[in-house]
Amino acid sequence: MSGITSPRKLRKPLFFNRSELGQILATYSSRVACGEWRDYAIDHMPGAAAFSIFRHTHETPLFVIEKQQRHPKESARFILRDRQKTLLKASSLTDIIGYFNRLPRLVSG
Repeated sequence: MSGITSPRKLRKPLFFNRSELGQILATYSSRVACGEWRDYAIDHMPGAAAFSIFRHTHETPLFVIEKQQRHPKESARFILRDRQKTLLKASSLTDIIGYFNRLPRLVSG
């Protein structure tokens, strides 16, 4: 029985809180309204939560906003990824959202 991990030692999944999710969804909904983005997925893993943004449902995500927290006592950090590349690391979600505001917008006329 020594090879089995005690359930108390397993880290709990990390989640986005209500205000973080509200910020992400506000930005996401404005891009959906413009027709740039179409789908999203939320994943919860031990020590991390991820919000993936898709242009089409059957593709790899365009962007992934990841919230990481190694220890319960430390503050969470946020990482923005673009498919394979890390674009931005920040201690607040506002910095990540600000990155999206600097991206060019699709203009329809």
